[in-house]
Amino acid sequence: MKDNAVLELHNIHKSFPGVKALNGVEFTLRKGEIHALMGENGAGKSTLIKVLTGVYTKDEGEILLEGHEGPVSIKSPQDAQHVGISTVYQEITLCPNLSVAENMYIGRSDDILQNWKKMNEGAGKMLESLDIPAKPTQQLGTCSIAVQQMVAIARAVDMDCKVLILDEPTSSLDDQEVQKLFKLMRDLKERGVGIIFVTHFLDQVYEVCDRITVLRDGKFEGEYEIKDLPRVELVSKMLGKELDDLSDIKGDSEVKVISDGDIPVFEVQGLSSTSGIKPFDFHIGKGEVNGFTGLLGSGRSECVRAIFGADKVISGKVIKNGKEIKIQKPIDAMKNGIGYLPEDRKIDGIVGDLSVKDNIILALQVMKGFFKPFTKAEAYAFADEYIKLLGIKTASADTPIKSLSGGNQQKCILARWLLTHPDYLILDEPTRGIDVGTKVDIQKLVLKLASEGMSITFISSETDEMLRTCSRMVVMRDRKVVGELSGDDLNQTKIMSTIAGGEA
Repeated sequence: MKDNAVLELHNIHKSFPGVKALNGVEFTLRKGEIHALMGENGAGKSTLIKVLTGVYTKDEGEILLEGHEGPVSIKSPQDAQHVGISTVYQEITLCPNLSVAENMYIGRSDDILQNWKKMNEGAGKMLESLDIPAKPTQQLGTCSIAVQQMVAIARAVDMDCKVLILDEPTSSLDDQEVQKLFKLMRDLKERGVGIIFVTHFLDQVYEVCDRITVLRDGKFEGEYEIKDLPRVELVSKMLGKELDDLSDIKGDSEVKVISDGDIPVFEVQGLSSTSGIKPFDFHIGKGEVNGFTGLLGSGRSECVRAIFGADKVISGKVIKNGKEIKIQKPIDAMKNGIGYLPEDRKIDGIVGDLSVKDNIILALQVMKGFFKPFTKAEAYAFADEYIKLLGIKTASADTPIKSLSGGNQQKCILARWLLTHPDYLILDEPTRGIDVGTKVDIQKLVLKLASEGMSITFISSETDEMLRTCSRMVVMRDRKVVGELSGDDLNQTKIMSTIAGGEA
């Protein structure tokens, strides 16, 4: 093994049916370092963590660990724990109804669990040594999320872990709680623990990490010292866009912004929600296509969910055509002419067991009221119209939507909202996971709807297609708006430098 290395992964491969999730990945973790594992959605971060913790079995490659002769075999989470690898996930996996001490020792020797005095004394010493503000006898559920995270970390440390994996540990924490967690991470670093830190927050990476490994499309892109990798280059490597190759790639179709005086169709002022986004301002004109851009986890989806009332709004106001309106839940947004195609069509979009017809008429039926159902003839007329209009490939309107391809499911959700004739349509990742031909169809439809006067917000992880459709972009970083680009500034280089914090 390399000098001072506690963990090495070499040539790691993992495939699933039709997908090469990891393709020759390399990773080295040293003693007493905090090492960021970075990559966009689908880069392979989660799969690599699951291989390392025994949730998945690798297809090829080797894992080397300090103190072991030759490669180690990790076939289960218990194997990982036995060799000194512990993981603390974003979602707390402890038992909130048990005490802090019980959570720290659960799953360990029955002797200590039956000796309450010894268990509480041991937990107390560990909590004190790590400066964690909790008592051994305190019920875990009464602690803040940050303290619960720290208890999970204390449990891992007390089990003599050499490698600690923190998977998105700060996503539910406020700024003060993040600083407490960072203090604990630095204390563990001083003790020689190697920490793998998975996060989407660039500011946090540059505040607490020593090195960065970047994955892209399941492949190892590179390993870098934090001081040698400016933020804009990190963004470039994650997205796979070299700075000197970037250019304005707007297609032949320019978006026409239809001016309707100086009053936006929709506007929000100081809007924030329980999802943790900082207060933001936003507006959209009639016939305009704009978008929210930023890395995964930057707050793009949270902004539009707040506008639609899908997340609880805690501050700010929404204005339609110059007059303030109240949007406290999605039905309020729908009645004010807003449609929303969500990011995850499987969870928040389709109703899998219902037919194509029932999925298409769903939003309009909700607005009308379920005690006033459409006639059978009306429902089929609506469905047939949009199946034809959007070219939805289905055997019939009665086909269960779950049997359609991803692209055709997406078209059904689009049809659902177009049937309500919205003034403002929000499309969050409308082309994710669908074929190239359908992507082009959806992009053309967006431009056509805008030319007819509909206002559209378009969000995509693929900046290229946003540049083809949007005339203005709001740039997000770490759940706050950090810039707005339009005109000559609307290009890959400017977007990436703004995401990175203004670096050239």
